[in-house]
Amino acid sequence: MAAEIIDGKAFAAKLRERVGTHAATFAEKAGRKAGLAVVLVGEDPASQVYVRSKGKATVAAGMESFEYRLPADTPQEELVALVRQLNADRNVDGILVQLPLPRHLDEKAVIAEIDPDKDVDGITPANAGRLVLGMDALVSCTPLGCTMILKDLIGDLSGLDAVVVGRSILFGKPMAQLLLAENCTVTMAHSRTRDLPEVLRRADIVVAAVGVPFLIKGDWLKPGAIVLDGGINRLDPEPGEEKGRIVGDVAYDEALGHVRAITPVPGGVGATTIAVLLRNTIVAAYRNEGLDLPEGAL
Repeated sequence: MAAEIIDGKAFAAKLRERVGTHAATFAEKAGRKAGLAVVLVGEDPASQVYVRSKGKATVAAGMESFEYRLPADTPQEELVALVRQLNADRNVDGILVQLPLPRHLDEKAVIAEIDPDKDVDGITPANAGRLVLGMDALVSCTPLGCTMILKDLIGDLSGLDAVVVGRSILFGKPMAQLLLAENCTVTMAHSRTRDLPEVLRRADIVVAAVGVPFLIKGDWLKPGAIVLDGGINRLDPEPGEEKGRIVGDVAYDEALGHVRAITPVPGGVGATTIAVLLRNTIVAAYRNEGLDLPEGAL
């Protein structure tokens, strides 16, 4: 069996095109561009790169990018005041506070201050609750991207057996809820799951997001399964390498001989995250202005 390699970059490019079309229509109807505000506290190099990428992608999609860079010693009260200011700003449709925050800041308290209707990262308690209750919600970007990939690849997911490996707030838990909403039978596995290979061998869909390189072996996977690998792990450098390779949670080369389709790492699930963030921002913009987004548009 020759596995199909799911191209996350190509999927993201098509999504960005659709976002750009709806962003232009929004600007015509609302008399302003949709706006995404990103708040970065401190100088974490990885976060800085990610924030720059988000800003460029936002502008390229025809939306306004607002960046707020605060020093690492910013007090809690100042950060909360900024979030409240952005909540009240009509030109800001989406707010993303880049995590992790410096250790002296209370992440949960800051997140709770974000207006749920502007929570384009889908991490506020209100949006998490809406997702569980089957209500309309803004959903965490990476699991939503996985769901979109699956529906694009398969269509109807009803009745399929899905296993999510990992139970993080940003990925594993919302991923399970999204699959339940698509009428899958869902098992959540994690570091304490007994006999993980046996659990995985019955799965039509496997979504991995546990953060352990090559945890899932090829012969643990059901022939014909679809595997979405959300793991991002950097290996130690080999002799002569400046940096180690980025790999996923699935033993990719082994899995190729077992599965129907799989996402590579890098270039798979992770490549869709910013595109879905832009999608969430334009959806929020339409809602915040009381405008109807064409059904099924995004």
